[in-house]
Amino acid sequence: MELGIVVAMVLSGIFNASWLFLLSAGLQILFGVQKVFNIACGTIFVLGAYLGVTFVNIFLSGGLPKSLFIIPLICAGLSSVLIGPLIERGLLRFVYGRDVHFQLLIFFALSLIIEDIIRMVWGVSPRSTPADLYGLYGQIDLLGSLVPVYNFVVILISLMIAAATGYILIRTRFGKIIRAQADNSEMVEALGINTKRMGLKVFTFGTVLGTLGGALIIPSTAAIADMGAELLVLGFAIIVIGGLGSMRGALVGALIVGILRSITIMFYPELELFIVYLIVIVSLVYKPEGIFGKKGF
Repeated sequence: MELGIVVAMVLSGIFNASWLFLLSAGLQILFGVQKVFNIACGTIFVLGAYLGVTFVNIFLSGGLPKSLFIIPLICAGLSSVLIGPLIERGLLRFVYGRDVHFQLLIFFALSLIIEDIIRMVWGVSPRSTPADLYGLYGQIDLLGSLVPVYNFVVILISLMIAAATGYILIRTRFGKIIRAQADNSEMVEALGINTKRMGLKVFTFGTVLGTLGGALIIPSTAAIADMGAELLVLGFAIIVIGGLGSMRGALVGALIVGILRSITIMFYPELELFIVYLIVIVSLVYKPEGIFGKKGF
């Protein structure tokens, strides 16, 4: 096998892992703190993709230079700072501490609601940014493989977010409260900390990560309303591999899934999802708690 092909597969896998991490990180942090399964994470990611298309089109229609299109993409992701609290206060605060089946029903309903809103606002046809944006920053010849510079931009942004998230969780007061609440919510509440307000912040943070991932991927693909189900499968595969509630697990799991998908697409594209299911089965059989499942955040 040529070296250029190997490099292309690995870098494509890392690029996939960068947005897969953002998809699963919000799911991980919400489960770690609130013990809630957010099966709407895929549709939230899709919402971020559609917001990214809209923000970029508005940005370009205003006559601003194409080379700065990364700015509206980031703004699209951060716009869920307003969306997250509306969802959490209006719906999700009623599921905390409830039976897991009730939680799943609520989040499934939320997923359907978001999908319908997407269809009402953007229609049923796929939406995309101008085709030239993905290659606008050029390509890098790396060991015989041409890689779009935008891939490296997304990878860098994801690494920065992962580092910032790790710093917040480990070094800041907010992060220490989150980790304490994940271990013993009753004790944290007894110490006078408003756990409901913390739940609002945690869900909003997770929502921002998901919509940001959706917005960043949009120059390389089209936004499709129905792709939330597949994204949900990938998100849960990542947390099963990495371990429920572990941010380190989200990062490692995303790398495993991203690189394996890239290799499979290169040689056996019809087995793309099968290989993900296979890795999940192997993980459940030999390490059911995940790679970092017993080590917390």
